[in-house]
Amino acid sequence: MNKLLRLLLSFTALGGLAVAVQAQPAPKVLVIDMAKALDSYYKWQDSKAKLSEVGQKAQDQLDEKKKEMQALADQVKDLMEQSKNTVLKAEVRSQAESDAQKKMGELQQRQQDAENFLQSTRAQLQQRLNNYRELLMEDIKNAASTVARARGATLVLDKGGPSLIGTPAVIYADSSYDITDDVLKDLNKDRPPAPAAASTTPAASATPSSTAAPAPAPFTVPNVTPAKKP
Repeated sequence: MNKLLRLLLSFTALGGLAVAVQAQPAPKVLVIDMAKALDSYYKWQDSKAKLSEVGQKAQDQLDEKKKEMQALADQVKDLMEQSKNTVLKAEVRSQAESDAQKKMGELQQRQQDAENFLQSTRAQLQQRLNNYRELLMEDIKNAASTVARARGATLVLDKGGPSLIGTPAVIYADSSYDITDDVLKDLNKDRPPAPAAASTTPAASATPSSTAAPAPAPFTVPNVTPAKKP
């Protein structure tokens, strides 16, 4: 009797498991191009534009530092020429050489300061860019989840990013399963309207290729030997 009861209970458990398996919905996989979604998200575009303005201001500062250093380099050159002018008295030439060495030391210090400023600015801009990207990727994930639930999806894959071996994570996906455009509609629905165009056409300005300011060119002074470090 006990054996029969255990056997009946086993059949009941198996039947319940079969019903549970059958109750699971068929998997529905959708895909999204996260890179495209980020690039086309208006908040990301605005963030890059703001950082570009900061980078341009930093570039203006570097240009001003460059002018000052060039003026200092010209002074060094003039003093070195005086130190080699045999028409001048020996003490005048000696003083000119001493002044030139001091100016050269100041020039080298300013060059180092400019390079430190450049590296610090680049690091700050890159960090801010990374922070913006991280925050906005969360927006995209949330929007993708909303669209996926609305379409009854059980899984969403990113077709834009490479796998560990460098190949796309999604080799093929029917366009009807791609929710990138739907996600972008949701993300950009609150985009502020573009400002009205001015009555006069402003002069075209060059757009920086990156948020980081380019490195200042090294300063070289003809016929001048840099001061030796103590």
